[in-house]
Amino acid sequence: MNAHEVNFDGLVGPTHNYGGLSYGNVASQSNSQAASNPKEAALQGLGKMKALMEMGFKQGVFAPQERQDVAALRSLGFSGTDAEVIAQAARESMPLLAACSSASSMWTANSCTVSPSADTADGRVHFTAANLNCKFHRSIEHPTTSRVLRAMFADERRFAHHAALPAVGQFGDEGAANHTRFCKGYGDAGVEFFVFGRSAFDARYPAPQRYPARQTLEACQAVARLHGLSAEGVVYAQQNPAVIDQGVFHNDVISVGNGEVLFYHEDAFLETDKVLAELDAKLGKRGGRFQAVRVPRSAVGVEDAVRSYLFNSQLLSRPDGSMLLVVPEECRSNANVWNYLSGLTAGSGPIREVKVFDLKQSMQNGGGPACLRLRVALKEDELAAVNPGVILTPELHATLTAWVEKHYRDRLSEADLADPQLLVECRTALDELTQILKLGAVYPFQLN
Repeated sequence: MNAHEVNFDGLVGPTHNYGGLSYGNVASQSNSQAASNPKEAALQGLGKMKALMEMGFKQGVFAPQERQDVAALRSLGFSGTDAEVIAQAARESMPLLAACSSASSMWTANSCTVSPSADTADGRVHFTAANLNCKFHRSIEHPTTSRVLRAMFADERRFAHHAALPAVGQFGDEGAANHTRFCKGYGDAGVEFFVFGRSAFDARYPAPQRYPARQTLEACQAVARLHGLSAEGVVYAQQNPAVIDQGVFHNDVISVGNGEVLFYHEDAFLETDKVLAELDAKLGKRGGRFQAVRVPRSAVGVEDAVRSYLFNSQLLSRPDGSMLLVVPEECRSNANVWNYLSGLTAGSGPIREVKVFDLKQSMQNGGGPACLRLRVALKEDELAAVNPGVILTPELHATLTAWVEKHYRDRLSEADLADPQLLVECRTALDELTQILKLGAVYPFQLN
């Protein structure tokens, strides 16, 4: 049966702002408190979705979260009407209000981990929502994320959904940002590659000293068990602690994989040769031919990789077997990175084309093309079972563009988060969006 990899891109929410909330994410921190443009951010994301759809790739849409999160503020002791809760939080703890107003759910690579049916023991596609417990503003996402996923992938015969792992540091889970899958074809049994920053229970593994390691080995192992993955189809690798301390907060900031190809920085992993040999052996047993494309530090330093988000790119398979690399505009403006990419595509390797997108609004908050998308490999019958309302078409793109133009502000500062009207605007927009995407009631204000 034919299979496709579908990219479900996060739709940027109406409260997109630069709160500087993500310690360890250089771009997020360096742009803290700058004014954002939610409308431009959403339209930039929709532009990328439309372009890839028109190039023949399967494209879906992932709905944003309800923000401000008044329920989270209430759980922290603020009280009164919704407007009173927001006003009190603004007076007494603006950082908390900013955290509860974050639009970071647009980075759907962190929403969950996905295992295709070809890999799982029960032959279903498995989803485990990420607990994102390293950062408060993201740790409050997973209940809504789970409801949205169930509304998108509702057929229990084909899709299995798991709750987030325990919300403690030992099981820190950041979702697909630290997970890649290698396979000969998207419908074939593959090898799932889990990358972790530290071990919670085994002191033999080193850990970064400056910035937190957000993904634990134990979380990766738990997800593999939940999804029914076999030992022959899993490889675990530790991210290099030294690059985490240079701002590589997720593996998808230092490597990206697709099909039989891993595109990675020389300094991405510990015990790199051992990791590559295991990937090669296990993929070979599943009929694939593993190819590793190494970017040397002499050509692109880690600092250049972090500033340009070279590896936070989408690696996509063309029908002819060649691969396209989707990168942000920042790659073109970085001389070292662009020189490297020019040489890469001129060579005889698997990556033959680079496509550049302007995603400045997302990039300034610390997320590039790969952060914005969740990859789901689906066989034909599984794709047919996905809620059709979330699959992008020219008509849906036009509808969503008009929806953004109608509901979104073109400027948002920290002071604007105290405006209770912003919550009204967000709920009005999301209520309309759930009808457009045919999601039903998924938001707290709709359920309560």
